[in-house]
Amino acid sequence: MRRSIIGRSWPNAIAVVLFVFFIFPVYWMVSTAFKQNTDIISKTPVFVPLNGTLEHFDRAVHADGFWTMVGNSFVVTVGAVLASLVIATLASFAVARMKFRGRKTFVLVIMAAQMAPWEVMTISVYLIARDNDMLNSLLPLTIFYMMMVLPFTIWTLRGFIAAVPKELEESAMVDGCTRVQAFVKVVFPLLAPGLMSTSLFGFITAWNEYPLVLILNKQGGQTLPLWLTGFRSAFGDDWGATMAASSLFAVPVLVLFVFLQRKAVGGMTAGAVKG
Repeated sequence: MRRSIIGRSWPNAIAVVLFVFFIFPVYWMVSTAFKQNTDIISKTPVFVPLNGTLEHFDRAVHADGFWTMVGNSFVVTVGAVLASLVIATLASFAVARMKFRGRKTFVLVIMAAQMAPWEVMTISVYLIARDNDMLNSLLPLTIFYMMMVLPFTIWTLRGFIAAVPKELEESAMVDGCTRVQAFVKVVFPLLAPGLMSTSLFGFITAWNEYPLVLILNKQGGQTLPLWLTGFRSAFGDDWGATMAASSLFAVPVLVLFVFLQRKAVGGMTAGAVKG
């Protein structure tokens, strides 16, 4: 009995340690955003801000360019995610359902593109954008972000489409639907979990991306990650305002995660009932 208890306890203990290890930096960032300046610069760490303040958030949201960068980040991120979903849905359906020459090669290319580190291709990306007069613009960021998340999206949706029985499409076509109508009415509603998970991955990737925007948009069309790097120089050593801006930067990702997590579970349940 004792060995059984120990065997069940040590995985939970390791999980708690890892949770604390990963969550503590986030907690410290958020708590610092609410601390008074005296608590922030105190030699004795203040873990719980008893006398909290919203002054740091007020300075962050009223800083020069904050709302402009927020708009730029949303335009680039949402545009990249939507474009990748449309292209990946069509491509994954072709790979999963249709037989054509070079299909296996195409899948291998998708896997290779997924494993390729984008950091080593930043110079090539810069040269392409420069030669096409696309520097300091949101359009190249949207295109390249879409390319970054597209391989993962195609690979993931391919598995979801392959899991849908072909008989469902054939039955819809027998009832008078065309191939496109069968896909839209039968297959597409069952892809909700895959669409939600890939959307979340694409949003996080594009929202947090820093190297490309640093190279392509130094003089215009900047996004929040690049703006945050200059936040400290704009406020001197105002760590409270810096942490407040960083906390606000993380809010959209957290909200989207909570929303899509619930939708993904609902989509899986609906798919099971329809199947």
